Amino acid sequence: MDQRKTRRFALELPLSITRSGSERVAHAGRTKNISSGGVLFTSGTEPDLGGPIEYVIALNQTGAHVVNLRCIGKVVRAERVPANASDAFEIAATLERYEFLRGR
Repeated sequence: MDQRKTRRFALELPLSITRSGSERVAHAGRTKNISSGGVLFTSGTEPDLGGPIEYVIALNQTGAHVVNLRCIGKVVRAERVPANASDAFEIAATLERYEFLRGR
């Protein structure tokens, strides 16, 4: 039985990791599910387990109103996915702080 405190929403959205630990990076990924406390996503690179992470989730990339969600959290789990999958790692990260980024 699943006893999570917050509801998870199965959303597949583009995601980019912009900071892993103390390094500035640019790694692409895709969300698998999102809750108010964290996100599960796939990426081709393995982050530092337990380390800080900054990631941007693309909520709307079409039309005149581009909206991204910039998140800061901590990596709580990273597991290698099967070799036939397109991404190498499934990563769970907390969502401790966030801000909406709007642009054209």
